[in-house]
Amino acid sequence: MTTFDAAVVAAVTKHMNDDHTGDNLHIVRAFAEPTATDARMTGLDTAAGEWTVTVDGVEKTVRVPWIGEVTDRPSIRVEVVALCTAAYEKLGIEPTGH
Repeated sequence: MTTFDAAVVAAVTKHMNDDHTGDNLHIVRAFAEPTATDARMTGLDTAAGEWTVTVDGVEKTVRVPWIGEVTDRPSIRVEVVALCTAAYEKLGIEPTGH
């Protein structure tokens, strides 16, 4: 596992939390906590994305592994979209545009 520069992590998590709140929740529900009522992306590395989720009124942190390989900033976007697509499919939800 390799970490990314703090500025990269901040930019990705800000974008996900500002523009893709629904996608955050779908990813978490599909791959970590099916009963989560809230999810916000709080970190990432080359192995997984990290979210703080609310389950039964309690916050906890979950990690969801990437489907493919993450090695640089452009591949983060590819893998977030792949996770979103897989989550929508798994949950039986019509995908949104990315």
